[in-house]
Amino acid sequence: MTMLLIKGSFKVSEKAMPDGDTVPFIPDNVADWKLVPGCKRILPAADGHANIRLEGIDALETHYGGNYGPDQHQPIDLAHQAADELLKWLGFTSIVRKPDETVTLTPSSVPGFILTRGTDVFGRCVALVGRGTPPGCSGYEINVEDALLKKTANHHLLSLGLAYPTFYKGFPVPLRNVLAAAAKQARESTPPAGVWAQDVTQSGVKITGMASLTADDGAVILPKLFRRLKEYLDLNPTDPSLACFPSYLGGGADEFHIPPATKRIVGLQHVVEIINGNTVRMTHQPEEIIFDEK
Repeated sequence: MTMLLIKGSFKVSEKAMPDGDTVPFIPDNVADWKLVPGCKRILPAADGHANIRLEGIDALETHYGGNYGPDQHQPIDLAHQAADELLKWLGFTSIVRKPDETVTLTPSSVPGFILTRGTDVFGRCVALVGRGTPPGCSGYEINVEDALLKKTANHHLLSLGLAYPTFYKGFPVPLRNVLAAAAKQARESTPPAGVWAQDVTQSGVKITGMASLTADDGAVILPKLFRRLKEYLDLNPTDPSLACFPSYLGGGADEFHIPPATKRIVGLQHVVEIINGNTVRMTHQPEEIIFDEK
């Protein structure tokens, strides 16, 4: 598949709160943002930067507000490991993280590039992230094959087990398979790497309150499931019962399919199981579920 190559630099301001799957990027030519396709155009900040959402991965949340309630995070040590590893891989040599999740970095910026197929519905540029010298001319589309994909931060984080695979329909199947293989290898290594050493997405987690998901020793689960649970629990903080969670998921109307089947499924309740009213688990590995772009 061809993707748009944009050359520039990664520069994180002291007000930014970078996590393991999002990083600010400034093109050498800010006008290159106009070349990025999608249903919603990128509106860069005054300094020319826009946030890059890394394609195909989902790292533990360091801060998530959602539609209700205050910001929450997943088990913070693993969440910080992913965020810091992304910054180190890009070339930042010193990372000082503050209690409010902002960071001070050395150097102030590092060169790199992105490979993008477009924006999402939120106007974020979804991309593969590369470091150093780009493999082509900025502002042009280049062919992205396995070898190039394996040189990206996206593949790197999955290979270390520091992020979950999360795929959308527009991402090409051959590239998806490469990232899925990296995640599977991390999960099946001895011992399992990164999040997989503690992951309970399929084995299940008993929910007794928000702390079940956010404490230092809280459950490590797929971030998409965490976000849905966080918002659901915020609706009635005094009652952690999951009895109505399937209906809540149905209202969310996430659309997806599970290859090799092509039938569209609506609602995560079809892949989420509630046991004894307070234990939740997913019935499929994350790389098996292919979401529709909204």
